[in-house]
Amino acid sequence: MSRPWHLQATIRRLVLTAFVAGQTGLASWFLLQVLPYHGGNVVEWLIVAVFAVLYLWIAFGFWIAVYGFLLRLLGGDRASLLKRHTQNELAATPLSKTAIVMPLYHEPVSWTLKGLKAIYLDLARSGRLDDFDFYILSDSQDPDVWLQEQQVWLKLVEELGAQGRLFYRRRRVNLNYKSGNVADFLRRWGSQYQYMVVLDADSLLAGETIRTMVQVMNREPQVGILQTAPTIINARSAFARIQQFANRLYSPLFATGLAAIQMGDAAFWGHNAVIRVAPFMAHCGLPKLKGAGIWQGPIMSHDFVEAAFLGRAGYEVWLEPALGASYEESPPTLDDELARDQRWSKGNLQHAALMLFSPRLRLAHRFAFLNGIMAYASSPLWLLFLVLTTIAAVQLTIAPIDYFPDGRESPFPLWPEWRPTWAITLVVSTMALLFLPKFLAIVDVVVHRALSGFGGFFRLLSSVLLEIVVSVLLAPIRMLAHSHSVVSALLNVRLSWAGQNRTEETGWREAAVRHLPGLIIGSAWSAFAWTLDPMFFLWSLPVSVPLALAAPTTVWLSRSSSGESLSRRGLLLTPEERTRMPMLDDARGFREEAESEVALTPVEQAVLIPAVNRLHRHLAGRSAKGLKKEVIEGELDVCVSRGYRGIEKGRLSLLLEDPQALIVLHRRAWSAPPNTFWGRRVRNLVLHAQGLQDL
Repeated sequence: MSRPWHLQATIRRLVLTAFVAGQTGLASWFLLQVLPYHGGNVVEWLIVAVFAVLYLWIAFGFWIAVYGFLLRLLGGDRASLLKRHTQNELAATPLSKTAIVMPLYHEPVSWTLKGLKAIYLDLARSGRLDDFDFYILSDSQDPDVWLQEQQVWLKLVEELGAQGRLFYRRRRVNLNYKSGNVADFLRRWGSQYQYMVVLDADSLLAGETIRTMVQVMNREPQVGILQTAPTIINARSAFARIQQFANRLYSPLFATGLAAIQMGDAAFWGHNAVIRVAPFMAHCGLPKLKGAGIWQGPIMSHDFVEAAFLGRAGYEVWLEPALGASYEESPPTLDDELARDQRWSKGNLQHAALMLFSPRLRLAHRFAFLNGIMAYASSPLWLLFLVLTTIAAVQLTIAPIDYFPDGRESPFPLWPEWRPTWAITLVVSTMALLFLPKFLAIVDVVVHRALSGFGGFFRLLSSVLLEIVVSVLLAPIRMLAHSHSVVSALLNVRLSWAGQNRTEETGWREAAVRHLPGLIIGSAWSAFAWTLDPMFFLWSLPVSVPLALAAPTTVWLSRSSSGESLSRRGLLLTPEERTRMPMLDDARGFREEAESEVALTPVEQAVLIPAVNRLHRHLAGRSAKGLKKEVIEGELDVCVSRGYRGIEKGRLSLLLEDPQALIVLHRRAWSAPPNTFWGRRVRNLVLHAQGLQDL
């Protein structure tokens, strides 16, 4: 396939490389002059080498933001996919049959599916619902979760009149995580659809955006994936509100710059994107890694790999920040973010094998793998940098000065030399790389006359300063946590696949235990630094103080009350909170609706309530035979006589997946004596029904 944009992308990437490499080389030379022996021993050369890698990483992000800022200043990237087509051209483009899929694994059921309901209704408002089908793809294994999923799904179908348009499928075996879930869907139903829109459990995607994405795909047959840049919404805790604010303010610059550099070689982020089904099925089957340690077995992080495989097959992958009304949510606490990052870090480190050895991948996708690896590997590198500088400080203060270091053969001694002014210049320049994009984002808001969405100029500036302070406090905590995650991944420590916490706050005891190692490490390092030199002690404080304050910081940030307090003061506001949009209003309204109270768990409802029992029998499929039937019969007797709570969840799922067992359970539970497990549940259900009648 021809790539008319390829020359322009190459020029842009070469310019970016020149700026990043030149700046990194200059900064590394500066550091070499700042060090006392100017690279006269091994430790100093190691310091410079690690610094160069870290600085390169920071400089890359800086120039991406600058490039995005300049493009937005000029009205956007004229070479982007959307700029090729006018609004009239897109409006005249027909739609194609598209599946909208939402993979689930132990998510808050009612909350998640009410978000899907809002998407459905927004697409219905566009008048083009006939071109779309919705699929809930469950991998949930806890019976209380998947039984509730089925009940809420049926209720949703009835409310929306979505029979034959909103489907539910649950896998009984979680093969290959989320990618296996989607692959199973494609094997069964993929041939019926030209496109597939992939959502996360927290995704919201406007009907207008979905329609535009499909129309662009119809006009660009060489595009395999079209990725939006999701905006974080619905934040309540202080931590989530800071993430939401930073995402909304800074992301337009970074996403615009990244899209302009990647062009048709962009990465796939796994959700809020549209995929061309046929080439995806043909080229994106994920191989099992055949190496050792973490580089063997199934690929955990699938999205970058699928984009790379499509690129290898000649298809393009585009990131389009101009596609608005694409949303997701942030983890509510730092600890939840770090737990998620532990899974992501292992998946990203797996990509090293593909980056180095997978044949015919495009260079841009290999760099995307490297970028994902560095997102976590930069933390142990920073930690190594701190260790090396501590060793250098020890050499200068405790060990005698070595005038002929590392076998120096010159008859002239090498005198240590200190250049504090140069050191300050280097620190200031590094800080500028980190913080200047934040202030460019303020200028961007002013230029685009969007200040009112952030509460005005002074509230915006105050919010940026608050975000900087919190970022400084969280950086060392993330460094230690990510370093631990990388080491655990390299040691191939087994990780559990779990649903994400969307609401819970962090308790004091939990925070104290989790962050105690960081407190000990930071305090010990600063105490040791004090014994070496007071100036080195001061240099250690930006790391050790946040580690010492980690527990109270994470607890305060996890509180919804803290987030609400900041919001009342006009801090960390975002435009989505201050403007009305039908889909967002629907999602908030649906999720705030009171649920009808039933004094039974989903398992108990499946056994006792006739309509619910009938639903699950209908979805259960065929009755088991052979050995599986014997297991079910054994658990059936236990469940009838003693209740279900002592039954292992896997065996309980087997029992509740069998239609004949559900019939027997229903009949025997209703005839159980009053003082038994099921007898008491029947009495509670009857009393609850009588109470509703009295109302």
